[in-house]
Amino acid sequence: MNRILTRTAGIAATVIMLACPLLAAVAEAPGDEALTIEKTIRLVQENNHLLKAGADEVRAAKARITQSRSAYLPQISASAGYTYLDPVSEMSLFGSPMLKFAPNDNYEAKVTARAIVFDFGKRGSTVNLALTGKKTAEQSLEISRRDLSFQAVQLFYGIIFLRENITVEQKEITALSKALEFTKKRYQTGAATRFDVLSTEVRIAAARSKMLDLKQELLRQELTLRHLAGIADNSPLKIQGSFSITPVDRKDVELLTQALEQRLEMKLSIENEKAAKQRRSIAMKDGLPVVSASASYGVTNGLLPDINEIRQNFVGSLKLEVPLFSGFKTSAERQEATALMHAAAQRKFDTEQQVRSDIEETIHAVKSSSEKIIATETQVQQAKLAAEHARVRYENGMATVLDLLTTEASLSEAELAKLQADYSYVMSNYTLKRATGEIFW
Repeated sequence: MNRILTRTAGIAATVIMLACPLLAAVAEAPGDEALTIEKTIRLVQENNHLLKAGADEVRAAKARITQSRSAYLPQISASAGYTYLDPVSEMSLFGSPMLKFAPNDNYEAKVTARAIVFDFGKRGSTVNLALTGKKTAEQSLEISRRDLSFQAVQLFYGIIFLRENITVEQKEITALSKALEFTKKRYQTGAATRFDVLSTEVRIAAARSKMLDLKQELLRQELTLRHLAGIADNSPLKIQGSFSITPVDRKDVELLTQALEQRLEMKLSIENEKAAKQRRSIAMKDGLPVVSASASYGVTNGLLPDINEIRQNFVGSLKLEVPLFSGFKTSAERQEATALMHAAAQRKFDTEQQVRSDIEETIHAVKSSSEKIIATETQVQQAKLAAEHARVRYENGMATVLDLLTTEASLSEAELAKLQADYSYVMSNYTLKRATGEIFW
């Protein structure tokens, strides 16, 4: 009985242990809680396949460093072989039996070590090139992370913008529907014309058509965000965020200095220039002599006086190899490496100019969007007041349908302009972070 109870308790404990990770996984599912901008970026970095491919490329670059450093170590190999020779050299002295100088059956087994002794620093340049390749792969991966995170930011706030936009359109449709109902009542009493009813209906139809377009664009952006962040299609997309952001007040000179020091494109251009210089260094050393050494130890037969006896033997060599003529290949490689080095320097200079231009343009965009927010806030307040007055005046017969429709359209346009200004301000701040190299992902 005790044995049965013990076994049952063990099975129950195992089931609980296996169920806990599943419960935890369900609790952490993206659809079970609202997506903030921070969580959205984290999901992109965890699930995006392009970033996984970039991480594999970094590991490949690390492996190339080990490959290049192997040139400093001896290359050791073992070999064994059998060779049958017929005929072999033989001779007879004064009628004696034939004396063979080599056996028909030849056996050999040996271990050989080969190493480069001196190559004028070519191996060191190769290692430095591999190290630069690793940094380049890391910088490229960071650029991919930044760009995908920025794309996630655009989609995240774009979805918020579209949802708010749809809300504004729905408010306009509600207001226009209420006006249509009142206009129909006035039309029945003869206080309004059929044209007034049709004008209102046309404006409602236009607003509904625009809302359908907004919903279609919203669906497209939601699908793109799901693909980017690895969120399942059947999981609800709950977005939690707003357009409120606290900018950091810094001088333009400080932003430019930070961009030139931290911008990933600048770091990548510097590494590319280093790589071009190292390739040129390797090319300049290709035509220089190389000193190498080798040593072999093993067993073989075919040694006098008993050519059939298996004996130990050792072979050592020191070799100097001096290239004399390569069909102009070496000189062409040097010319190519020099041209590529100059090209890398030009690209670095162009990247620096582009960074300066991006900073200036983005700072202007931030200031402009900030001013637009203040202006649109005033427009919204004025449009709301005008719409309220127009509704009251229309209901009292002191305004026409055209006056009412115009004020409702002006209110909707003002609210959309305010939304656009908020969205532009947020995106301009993120663009400034990207331009200065500030990590937001």
